[in-house]
Amino acid sequence: MYRQSLKQDLLLYGITDRTWLNGASLYSQVECALKGGVTFLQLREKNMPRSEILKEALIIKELCHKYKVPLIINDDVELAVEADADGVHVGQKDMEAGAAREKLGPEKILGVSARTVEQALTAEKMGADYLGVGAIFGTNTKSDARKIDNTILSGICSAVNIPVVAIGGIKKENISELSGSGISGVAVISGIFGKNDIESAAIELKELAKKIVN
Repeated sequence: MYRQSLKQDLLLYGITDRTWLNGASLYSQVECALKGGVTFLQLREKNMPRSEILKEALIIKELCHKYKVPLIINDDVELAVEADADGVHVGQKDMEAGAAREKLGPEKILGVSARTVEQALTAEKMGADYLGVGAIFGTNTKSDARKIDNTILSGICSAVNIPVVAIGGIKKENISELSGSGISGVAVISGIFGKNDIESAAIELKELAKKIVN
């Protein structure tokens, strides 16, 4: 359903994180982000029972679709299929992209993490619809994430024919540094969900993202 407009949908890619709930519900935070203009949402849960993530995915999917935004599940292809989410994003260690595509079927969105041109080209060949490249500015979200030079980001964008999203420590103060890299969007976690006013943070980042994407 969303694959045709994928390049536009990737502009402001929000990734959920429970770190900053502070008594609020994830549902309410996601709704604030969607109101602010998040165009793509990845549900990322690391420490919940699978049955609870499935329940949550079904509720969040309904909310996303109300705002005409695709919902992607992080890492778990089987759960994405079970929830009938719009797709899945897998890392290099999660599942080989070809196997993920086979399980998802041809209509769903497949995102793959890549850190090198070789990884990017392989993912594209195996059926990836878009790539997540980072960590661009470093990140506290993933302890093992290493920074990627902007020249590598630009090289990946030039090498593939699918959209590329930059991820890792992106916020309003540094997003302009990505101008001219060739990306189609930015993936943001704390720059949206770590803010007191999530809706306003999303509004501001979306406007800034429009100025730097290809």
